[in-house]
Amino acid sequence: MAPHPAPAPAPRTEAELAERDLTVLLRYGLTRPGPQRTALFGDGAVGAAVTLDGLGVRPRAVAYLARLVRAGGVRHAAALPEVLPGAQANALVLDWLTTAAAHDPSLEGDEAMARWLMAVADVMGLREAVRPEG
Repeated sequence: MAPHPAPAPAPRTEAELAERDLTVLLRYGLTRPGPQRTALFGDGAVGAAVTLDGLGVRPRAVAYLARLVRAGGVRHAAALPEVLPGAQANALVLDWLTTAAAHDPSLEGDEAMARWLMAVADVMGLREAVRPEG
C-alpha cells in the first residue's frame, strides 16, 4: 500500500512569512537536511526577502553577501562591521550570520548559508521584476 501524501500546508501571506523566526529556521535548517532545510529554503527565504525588501535592500546586495560568504565563510562575514546598507537591515543580517556561524561553522554550513542567501536574493529579484511600477 502506498503511503498517503503529506497534506499541503495552509497558504500564508507575505506578512506571515516575514514574521517567521529566521534565527530558528537557520539554526535547524542549516544543520539538518530534510523538512527543516526545506522550511529554511522555502518559507524562510521568502520571509527574509519580504523583510529585506521592506527595509529597502536591493537583491544585488544580498547576492554580493552570498558570494562573500561563499568565498570567506560565515564567520568572516559575521565579523564585518557592515554587510548590508542600512542600520536595521545590517543588524538583522549580522544576527542571521552570527546564528549560522555558531550552529554550523563547517564548510558545508558556509556553503548552505551562501546558497540560502542567494535564494533570498533570487526571491527578491523576482518580486522586484513583477512589482508594478509607480
